[in-house]
Amino acid sequence: MKKVLYMLGEFTDQDIDWLISTGQREHITKGAVIIQQGQPIEEIFFVLRGQLEVSIEDVGEIARIGSGEIVGELSLLDSRPPNATVTALEDSVVMAVAKRRIDGRLRTDAGFSSRFYRALGLLLADRLRDSVGALAYGMQKGLSDQDDGREISPELLDRMNLAAQRFEQIRERLLD
Repeated sequence: MKKVLYMLGEFTDQDIDWLISTGQREHITKGAVIIQQGQPIEEIFFVLRGQLEVSIEDVGEIARIGSGEIVGELSLLDSRPPNATVTALEDSVVMAVAKRRIDGRLRTDAGFSSRFYRALGLLLADRLRDSVGALAYGMQKGLSDQDDGREISPELLDRMNLAAQRFEQIRERLLD
């Protein structure tokens, strides 16, 4: 399952419109680094097209991510520099949203704040489950890549179709 669906499934149509109007489309060339391990970042990125590599110094590649993924969200939450580097494996397109813009909206819009933090909680819970599964069972793929017996709550499933439609709306508006 694409991680962006966790976010978009919680948001309202107005939140989506705000996100699109606030975000900036950025073309990333193959080999470009958009997040450098240990260096503060000022944006979070929604991957609209392409493939990116996530790597850690002295470890190497830990993940490949593509359309529908989000990077930089942990630094938004805790204001610490990222613990991984993100590099474009091919020419890619992302929607970059400035942290200062998100922070401003989080401080002034309680409803948005509630939806945003719930969505991040769901996203990070899924990542944690994937990580624990990989540690416990070898490099087993997470729920996003295969059906490993874990169930998704009916509440979350109900939102996934709407979230997928919203992601396509973002892609259409920013990629055209």
